[in-house]
Amino acid sequence: MRTVSEDVQDGRLLRGLRSRRTIVRHAVDTASLEGLDGLSFGRLATDLNLGKSSVQTLFATKEKLQLAVIEAAHEVFQEAVIRPALARPQGAERLRALVEHWLAYAEQPLFPGGCFWAANLPQFDSRPGPVRDMLAGQQRAWRDRVAAELRHAVDDAGTSVGLDADLTAFQIDAVLTAANTAMRLGDDTAAAKVRRVVDSLLAPLAAPAGK
Repeated sequence: MRTVSEDVQDGRLLRGLRSRRTIVRHAVDTASLEGLDGLSFGRLATDLNLGKSSVQTLFATKEKLQLAVIEAAHEVFQEAVIRPALARPQGAERLRALVEHWLAYAEQPLFPGGCFWAANLPQFDSRPGPVRDMLAGQQRAWRDRVAAELRHAVDDAGTSVGLDADLTAFQIDAVLTAANTAMRLGDDTAAAKVRRVVDSLLAPLAAPAGK
């Protein structure tokens, strides 16, 4: 039989988890606009009408807050971009789905500042530590996924296709990053340009063998 004190403790835990989710989601949006360095316990407490000490109790340090925010942003990205594309067949079709979902993620956008990683990697690329490691690891995982689909596409097209999967994945990632900046500056042709670049990069896969 549960005691009153156990019920109270569980209630506090649930409230704490709800508060943590609310704070982290708001912090993701803030960091997409102002960067992870723009986060502070006081800023989040003011924005959400909470006590600063309550926010600090949930995360302890700014670095832990930043890591929680990066993890939450990655989960949103997974839900919006990766998981829907997994319904498509491996190879070129899934790659194109990844690109289309990425464009929708940046165009609509899920985060007010556009791509979370485009906003934050430049701040931390020369600052070793857990925050940089997590951001960089997620970025590598994205490029590795694109490269994996390219390898499947090459296998489907035949071994004679001359396409460097790692290089092409790097190029696609670079074009998407450039498109994110263009979209933030009001270029409504950026998505179409990305599709044209991807079509040109995948052209060898559509060419007849030996051509």
